[in-house]
Amino acid sequence: MSDIVISVENLSKRYLIGHQTSQRERYMALRDVIGREVRNFGRKTADLFLGRQIIQGDDVEEFWALRDVSFQVKQGEVVGIIGGNGAGKSTLLKILSRVTGPTTGVARLRGRVGSLLEVGTGFHPELTGRENMVLNGAILGMAQREIRSKFEEIVAFAGLEKFIDTPVKRYSSGMYVRLAFAVAAHLQPEILIIDEVLAVGDMEFQRKCLGKMSEVAKAGRTVLFVSHNQVALRTLCGHGIVLCGGHASPKQDIAAALDEYLSQAGSAPAYSWRRTPNANQPAVRFESITVSLEGAQPTIRLKCSCTIVFEQKTPLALIAVDVADVDSFRIMQALPSAEPFIGGAPGRHNVEITIDLPPLIPGIYSADFWIGPHYTETFDFLRTAIKFEIVASPVRGRTFPHTRDHGPIVANSTAKVRAYKDNILADVFGRVAS
Repeated sequence: MSDIVISVENLSKRYLIGHQTSQRERYMALRDVIGREVRNFGRKTADLFLGRQIIQGDDVEEFWALRDVSFQVKQGEVVGIIGGNGAGKSTLLKILSRVTGPTTGVARLRGRVGSLLEVGTGFHPELTGRENMVLNGAILGMAQREIRSKFEEIVAFAGLEKFIDTPVKRYSSGMYVRLAFAVAAHLQPEILIIDEVLAVGDMEFQRKCLGKMSEVAKAGRTVLFVSHNQVALRTLCGHGIVLCGGHASPKQDIAAALDEYLSQAGSAPAYSWRRTPNANQPAVRFESITVSLEGAQPTIRLKCSCTIVFEQKTPLALIAVDVADVDSFRIMQALPSAEPFIGGAPGRHNVEITIDLPPLIPGIYSADFWIGPHYTETFDFLRTAIKFEIVASPVRGRTFPHTRDHGPIVANSTAKVRAYKDNILADVFGRVAS
């Protein structure tokens, strides 16, 4: 028997979108309005009798959420579905979960499917948590005996012992997710499909969920996981599929998939930044920042030139710079000393900052800039204001490419080597040591 449990072939999904033209036209005569309404009435009546979707609006546009998507997933694989907002991720999962049908193409799934598509999906608000557990289990095809055998384990995992007999309409969004994930993961579907719902839970519950999904995969079940959390994707998934504009890239290693997504998302270096004028500018603010790299691996310095404006008298301020990797994980903070501290009186200041970077592996890095009075208040904070690229390896003579699996920093270290031959101390070349 084939080990392919999900097979998607040329899958496409089309939606019809209505537009109101009257709002875009400056002038319309009464006869034009009457004619338009008559045409709309005729079109909607025909759609009603033919069983087609009724679209509100004067003009109808075709929108393809998915276009010719094809891939296969083997049993036991954990695959991350990656893409920006509107890329088609949720549409794909809804088709695989049989919530909606495709316009063209086919999706074949072998085994029971458990889905967490959005908060509250599949729950009846008037039923209690206990009753919804039984209902969800029945939908997944579980026998009553199997549901009862897992009941205590599910309730303990969700941490809802006190509220299990409370109607779920009184649950918070986080409680919804706790119960829904616990049911889906413990009732042992062969395929587990998870959309971005885990972002609702707290950090402790997210950690439990990631651990449970890892257990599910090791047990031979298949997981499709949609998330914007790149650390979770790298930790949990072995493969990834990148969606962009409804089109899908071939299934590939998760590191390669994330690199492709980041290249699409515009993570190219940006060595300068300038504030655009707006009405809500802080009284103390960064006006412009320019950075450059000096030196060579493994001792590279980040030189920053900042223009800072003080519009009013304030306490003296200091600057902090956070450096993050391409996954937005902060790897260090620089606290440049300035004597005297910056500001105090209205005016413009030009500040030169030098930061000694650790030995970083090649890749794109970003910098956040903060200014405030000794950590008691924030005057201005720029997240990912600057991006810079490290090209050379910090390891002399290395040609094999680095991966982020082992972290972005290659710390300086030394090792002493002693070798023994026939119980006699020798150096590393095999000569007898004196």
